[in-house]
Amino acid sequence: MIDQTVFENKTAAYYTLGCKLNFAETSAIGKQLLQAGVLRARKGQKADICVINTCSVTELADKKGRQAIRKMIQNHPDAFVVVTGCYAQLKPDEVASIEGVDLVLGSEQKLDVIRYMDDLKKREKGEVITSKTHRIRTFVPSCSADDRTRYFLKVQDGCDYFCSFCTIPYARGRSRNGSIADLVRQAEDVVLQGGKEIVLTGVNIGDFGHSTGETFFDLIKALDEVEGIERFRISSIEPNLLTDEIIDFVAGSKRFAPHFHTPLQAGSDAVLKLMKRKYDTALFRHKIEKIKSVMPHAFIGVDVIVGLRGETDDYFDEGREFIESLNFSQLHVFTYSERSGTQALAIEHVVDPKVKHQRSKLLHDISDMKLRGFYESQRGTIRKVLFEHTRHGDKMYGFTENYVKLCADYDPVLVNRITEVKIGEYNEEEMAMNAVFVE
Repeated sequence: MIDQTVFENKTAAYYTLGCKLNFAETSAIGKQLLQAGVLRARKGQKADICVINTCSVTELADKKGRQAIRKMIQNHPDAFVVVTGCYAQLKPDEVASIEGVDLVLGSEQKLDVIRYMDDLKKREKGEVITSKTHRIRTFVPSCSADDRTRYFLKVQDGCDYFCSFCTIPYARGRSRNGSIADLVRQAEDVVLQGGKEIVLTGVNIGDFGHSTGETFFDLIKALDEVEGIERFRISSIEPNLLTDEIIDFVAGSKRFAPHFHTPLQAGSDAVLKLMKRKYDTALFRHKIEKIKSVMPHAFIGVDVIVGLRGETDDYFDEGREFIESLNFSQLHVFTYSERSGTQALAIEHVVDPKVKHQRSKLLHDISDMKLRGFYESQRGTIRKVLFEHTRHGDKMYGFTENYVKLCADYDPVLVNRITEVKIGEYNEEEMAMNAVFVE
């Protein structure tokens, strides 16, 4: 049994890499330590405990994880250092070998961190506590607030898809979720904290329901009834799980924003097969056209990977032409990174790094053009903006319900308030549209 007194009057510093799900989980870890008496270290203060929550989506993410761990150890030389997250789950011994690391926790252990911390005494070698990924079945809820007034509610974890390029199922386990009743209660807690906007997060949120016999559609219908939340946003959802029923519901809902984010990954059917994705380009086009038919003003973000093994020049050109033909708002372009243990390593034809860079640049240029075009299409319309806490000089920023970034002169009265504005001209310096206040 853990002696809770060891945590009294202690301070902790946190560092999170990767996705919004990681940030939500770090917040849950922080709440657990706070309940035990551990306060968050102030800026510049030497912490007694360091928690680093890592990512491992690419080789660069692993590198950033190692750098973050070493920097935390350097800044807090006497702290008890805990490393968790996807990098810790996938390569625990590598993480434990970093000098100064005391405890490495896997995906199933990280949200019960106090159980494994004992007396907080520094260890000669990092202790590894992980579970085999296929045995991970627990779902631990978490919800975090960022510094921009949005809350991130974890509704689902894990993935059963095993795409050829991806390590996430090995890092986070099988698909599982919380119950709708529990998630509604968490959303109601956000209302009590003064939150106005919640983003639903997870690894494969459209797959919601494995643990509880419910569906993602059931979830969003229930959340739409939560009084006090102005907006819900759906984070990345697989196109084959983004049903027409969901799209139609969002179009007529009270609180769900006309904002979608869905991964295409490749605009070539041949490459999609290499990736072992569960849809083709025809289905993806239908989803984009369906959204725009019922919500012409909707923002649509699309993920794309360049440089997968097997992506020939012809396949890339085919994919680029398909992408250009779609009516989306912005691309999120990722360069393929080889990950040990993935099926993609068996694919022949390795894409040269310089070619990957060129392809990435082409797609970023398409994204810039699409985003500017979408912003310009919204000029002159009346929208509701939620202004954020963050201040840059004399400017403040916020997003409309359809995710147009707006800027205005800073006014503290407007922070965390839904305000009706007219979208003005594009501000080149701020890379946002000007907000024109409606009398």
